[in-house]
Amino acid sequence: MKTTPFAGAALALLLAGAAVPAALAQPAPDAAAEAWRATSLTLSASGEVKAQPDMATISLGVHTEAPTAAQAMADNASRMSEVVAALKRQGIEARDIQTSGLNLNPQYAYEPNQPPRLTGYQASNQVAVTVNDLSRLGRTLDGVVAVGANQISGISFGLKDSKAAEDAARLKAVQALQAKAQLYAGATGYRVARLVSLSEGQASIPPPRPIPFAAAKMAEAASTPVEAGQLTVRADVSATFELAK
Repeated sequence: MKTTPFAGAALALLLAGAAVPAALAQPAPDAAAEAWRATSLTLSASGEVKAQPDMATISLGVHTEAPTAAQAMADNASRMSEVVAALKRQGIEARDIQTSGLNLNPQYAYEPNQPPRLTGYQASNQVAVTVNDLSRLGRTLDGVVAVGANQISGISFGLKDSKAAEDAARLKAVQALQAKAQLYAGATGYRVARLVSLSEGQASIPPPRPIPFAAAKMAEAASTPVEAGQLTVRADVSATFELAK
């Protein structure tokens, strides 16, 4: 049978490939796969520490009503300016005051078998305020209510620098992980030979439940007591250990 030059070249390449030793043709062993062939143990653990908060964020604002939109916004702007001035008098810097919401909405009266009737407008302006000196927190709240703030949706406490607390939580998590590995290894007749892998979830500070305030009651009080309590800082880790007899 006559072969074409192309077919001959293809046959030569096929024969050359068949001549490659089997050991060379096989892929190199994967290190991770080798580790999994050993007896392994995968675990997770967490660590928590308590930390004293040193800052707070307050959400507060002014709500006004008027027959016209322009009047509602003007009244709101005037009172909100006084609130911002009161915050600055309490030592809050401008960079720690941020507008978080500005709304203007029509208000309607609804009566049976009648179309909605426009009765006026509501304007609201909300700001998020960071208080870096917790000793001023109660006086700050009293001060803004005294000049016209009538919306305070809550307070959240936090840490200016959470690294030290997060690192302490990480150490506790690793210690708990090691203790758990030793426990499982001993219970099954093995010992921990080595750590194969270690991964960490993001360290977190669970947000505390916001504390609601009634502005009217605050205005009547001589001073508003606010207790910061403690924060819980948590770290989660996972690891795979190789076990041996």
